[in-house]
Amino acid sequence: MHSGFDPNSHGKATDSIGNTTISGSDGTALSMLFRERQFPDFISHWHSLLYWHRDILTQLEMQLEKERDRLALWVPVGVGMGIAAWFWLANSALWMGFIALCAGLALFVKSRDQGGRVSNALIWYLMLMAVGCVVIWMRSWAVATPVLERPAVFSFYAEVEETEVVSARNVVRLTLATHGKQDLPPRVRVNVSIDKTVSGLQASESQTSDLLVSNLRAGTVIQLRARLMPPSMPSLPGAYDFSRRAWFMGLGATGTSLGDIRIVQAAPPPSWGPLSSMPQYRQMLSNHVQSSMTDGAGAIGATLATGDRGAISDEDAEAMRRSGLAHLLSISGLHVTALVGAIYLLVLRTLALFPPLALRFRLPLFAAGCAAVGALGYTLLTGAEVPTIRSCVAALIVLAALIMGRSAITLRMVAAGALFVLILWPESLVGPSFQLSFAAVTAIIVLHEHPKVQTLLARREEGWPYRLGRMIAGLFLTGLVVELALIPIALFHFHKTGIYGSLANIIAIPLTTFVIMPLEALALLLDSLGLGTPVWWLCEKALGFLLFIAHYVSSRPGSVTVMSTMPQSAFALLIVGGLWLCLWNQRWRIWGIIPIIFGIVTIGASRAPDLYITGDGRHVAIRDDRGDLAMLRTRSGDFIHSMIIENAGIEGETIPLEQWRGADCNADSCSVTIEMADRSWVILATRSSYYIPALALSAACRRADIVISERRLPHSCQPRWFKADRTFLSQTGGMTIDLENQRIETVLSRSGRHHWTRLNMPDDAHPKKPN
Repeated sequence: MHSGFDPNSHGKATDSIGNTTISGSDGTALSMLFRERQFPDFISHWHSLLYWHRDILTQLEMQLEKERDRLALWVPVGVGMGIAAWFWLANSALWMGFIALCAGLALFVKSRDQGGRVSNALIWYLMLMAVGCVVIWMRSWAVATPVLERPAVFSFYAEVEETEVVSARNVVRLTLATHGKQDLPPRVRVNVSIDKTVSGLQASESQTSDLLVSNLRAGTVIQLRARLMPPSMPSLPGAYDFSRRAWFMGLGATGTSLGDIRIVQAAPPPSWGPLSSMPQYRQMLSNHVQSSMTDGAGAIGATLATGDRGAISDEDAEAMRRSGLAHLLSISGLHVTALVGAIYLLVLRTLALFPPLALRFRLPLFAAGCAAVGALGYTLLTGAEVPTIRSCVAALIVLAALIMGRSAITLRMVAAGALFVLILWPESLVGPSFQLSFAAVTAIIVLHEHPKVQTLLARREEGWPYRLGRMIAGLFLTGLVVELALIPIALFHFHKTGIYGSLANIIAIPLTTFVIMPLEALALLLDSLGLGTPVWWLCEKALGFLLFIAHYVSSRPGSVTVMSTMPQSAFALLIVGGLWLCLWNQRWRIWGIIPIIFGIVTIGASRAPDLYITGDGRHVAIRDDRGDLAMLRTRSGDFIHSMIIENAGIEGETIPLEQWRGADCNADSCSVTIEMADRSWVILATRSSYYIPALALSAACRRADIVISERRLPHSCQPRWFKADRTFLSQTGGMTIDLENQRIETVLSRSGRHHWTRLNMPDDAHPKKPN
């Protein structure tokens, strides 16, 4: 309806929406004239904003309609974001607020819903985030257990729950149930030296581990004396947090036995089936593989067969990490896929030799069933770790798809496996194993879904040199993409990553899949006939070649990139960008590059800290812009030394603090002057427990900007900025200090006030910036 003028209305006019206005003598509506004069900009901006909003919604509807088959891939992402929010917020009130916010926003969107895909997707995503937060909250509550308050020595009785041999460290790791008695947590873990006496009987060194395992199997009641301590927290921000892992494992203390172990009651015989004896079978098989091959080859072979990595030496493990081959040591997709594929093809081809069976029965169904049983058995035999379970679930989904004639290897399979793990073990989201495993598999599938890659690798009639070249190109391209996907995860968790991994994997993956694992399986089969020795020799040579590749690649110049602790915001941006690139299929997936660029810029703009102080105050390191690192105590132990080096992001050896320019050290303390940010910083650190006169200490504190000590310093010690003594560090944990930006990051600020942190610094106790 158009605006009109009624001569009978006596100066009134009706506009297009039925409103009555007063007109002037010239026929122009006075109210419209008033609006145009008073609110012209506001009305035009409001209409343009409204149309812009509708246009965006329309475009989103069209995009989601095209991507409707990919929406399900975001289900585990939504659950994962809720889990990540729980870890980040670290407060029950904030958790409840987050859940309420997600539910409230979902209800608001539902009230404005017009039945489109945008609103439905947003509602589901918000609810999935709330579900993720609830799942991890309930999981944390379900595994909650008392934790030992302080280190102490105990003599106690306990029941053995699990036995694990760590041959590389010459110890047997016992998980013990104390049943909450004797003022101990219900569940503790104790390392027992392999040379210990069991029940008063000393075995020879070659038989001691077998003796310990056979006598200390699950169900055995023992008496021992051990020094126990609370699960260790990160020594520095961004370092490995064992206390978090121990919380979800139900461990309240860890420690080391101090004397002989007395067996009070032997373990009863297994009461049901072979599953209860699986740990013993696993250890027996691991010992058999190690005894069949020598040195590092036996340790790697045992890992591939049973998942037992305890016998791998530190040198071999580091070489595998630096060369980008560490994924071969984690029983996951590669190993389960090789086993399932071998069983499936072997059973199918064998049964196909019998025409009556091939004509009357569905052989793929029977072969898939045998492969599924093999996958489940291999998962249980290797300890049922999270990556193995994920791979087993994925393999079962693939087998089911093959039976139904559906496409097997898809991102939906990966999403189903991720959702399964996140619901049962939501804490695995923040661990490197989950992230590395799913990132690698997702990258491989996304790469091979691309039409150009499919064209490159498609089978065609051509000579074998061309087929071999295409296979090598495919392996290299796959390795390169996987390396790019894993680099940010490796840098975030381990502060280092291999550069030449894609080249090493061209040889290592086929060698492991088609040579080493089949030879090992054949050797174990022939051992039942006493004919396995020649095959074990071949397997040892193949494993030796694998270790040679690892050591050669890891020793090349520039083979490893190191970085100081990555900002959490940068890591989140990289993950979000990677997910957007991988999970969508249309051209708008390229938008994922934007958060990736911002993440890289954030990493480049972040500055490595100048000071590193461990949570006990004993170990202090100073870093300069040239990458030199000086330590207060040179005899700090290999673990502390390597941990500080990794967090500082440097390669090479450290120097004693006495050799640092501007350092003044004696037996009790070191004073260092650092030129930074147009001023001189004076750092004072104590390094002995001897008495220091109060007047001398107070004078030294007044001359320093920062005072660091493992002891409790008196109130008279007042530096110009702050003092990090035992009292202060017990509230904050370890810390790093950026002197140029005057920024302090602590373990508490990075990890949050979770139940396992055992830190609680008052908000008003944070150091103020110096004048």
